[in-house]
Amino acid sequence: MTDKLKPLREKIDTIDAQILALLNQRAAVAQEVGHVKAETNAPVFRPEREAQVLRGVADRNPGPLGNLEVQTIFREIMSACRALEKRVTVAYLGPVGTFSEQAVYQQFGRAVEGLPCASIDEVFRATEAGTAEFGVVPVENSSEGAINRTLDLMLQTPLIISGEVAIAVHHSLMSKTGAMDGVTVICAHSQALAQCQVWLNQNYPHVERRAVASNAEAARMASVDPTIAAIASEIAGMQYSLGVVKGHIQDDPHNRTRFAIIGKLQPGPSGSDHTSLVLAVPNKAGAVYQLLAPLAKHGVSMTRFESRPARVGTWEYYFYVDIEGHVQNPSVTQALDELRHNAAFFKVLGSYPTSLT
Repeated sequence: MTDKLKPLREKIDTIDAQILALLNQRAAVAQEVGHVKAETNAPVFRPEREAQVLRGVADRNPGPLGNLEVQTIFREIMSACRALEKRVTVAYLGPVGTFSEQAVYQQFGRAVEGLPCASIDEVFRATEAGTAEFGVVPVENSSEGAINRTLDLMLQTPLIISGEVAIAVHHSLMSKTGAMDGVTVICAHSQALAQCQVWLNQNYPHVERRAVASNAEAARMASVDPTIAAIASEIAGMQYSLGVVKGHIQDDPHNRTRFAIIGKLQPGPSGSDHTSLVLAVPNKAGAVYQLLAPLAKHGVSMTRFESRPARVGTWEYYFYVDIEGHVQNPSVTQALDELRHNAAFFKVLGSYPTSLT
């Protein structure tokens, strides 16, 4: 067996040396790109360019590695090369170990500075103040729908959406001992409690449930208090040395959360983009139908439609709408021009590359 493995290992060593040389060649070119960008004060992170690279890698991939694996490798290569120009700071809902932190790494790779924040509001504040170049905030969950606080803040902020990322959300029930003996409270973010409510009703109907700022904060609390169990990711559990009572307790096995990348950068077209809007209509019959008619007229597909109380007046609403295409696409430009004239309120939240996952 050793005789058969030796030449194969030598071959792998040779290939690894070639990969290392090519990686450093790429890094050297990335440094040259950084010098050119510095001359024009161009942004280090270009989400449309990175999305194009990752889609191209998948299109050209002959296997046996899967597209997801290849894209993960190339994302980290781009992240490491980007850090040679400048290490990007990204704010997210903390503490360490949240799904928001996972979304940061899935979008930007590991060569970034993560800035954990105590609330979604603080993520917006840090990004608006320039403490972080970008923020990552949850927008919607496949089981529980929109994250209302994020929608409300999107309405008010000068920031725009620069990207999106969707991640699978698997919840585990964990405690300091890995058992429920002596546990009197189950803590988690309110969204996580809602996403696991059927399972909790069936298994621990009489244990108090308490909403906290984040799942990772619940994990931290459980690590210092044996009467508390936490619902969080297993990554958070490892971070705080918790034992798993039961894994994958979310009611929907395909549970996913979509996150928005917020910042001051407006990406250019990537070839596969979404545009997010906030609209309001005059209070008259057929107003919503008339408002959205330009989308159909110009062949623009709507992928999301969410209403939210305006909190001014009586029974008035803002409508959060996602459409396919970039604001620079002619059909989208024409549709938005007509929407702007029909709407009582109109705001483009951003045009950005669609999530790869």
